[in-house]
Amino acid sequence: MADDFLRALALVMVIEGLLPFLSPGRFRESMLRAASLDDRLLRGFGLVALLLGAGLLHFLSSTP
Repeated sequence: MADDFLRALALVMVIEGLLPFLSPGRFRESMLRAASLDDRLLRGFGLVALLLGAGLLHFLSSTP
């Protein structure tokens, strides 16, 4: 189980690193925009991402 967690963490790191590597200027602009968002809106985006991710994990774990 720890092995699966570390693989998932590594995959997240690869995905998170793609945009800054491929387009640092665009990444910087998007981070500046995100920093200026209202906390409630940012929290809402986080909740949607969390629920979608949890739903996808559930779906993938329940299919053979």
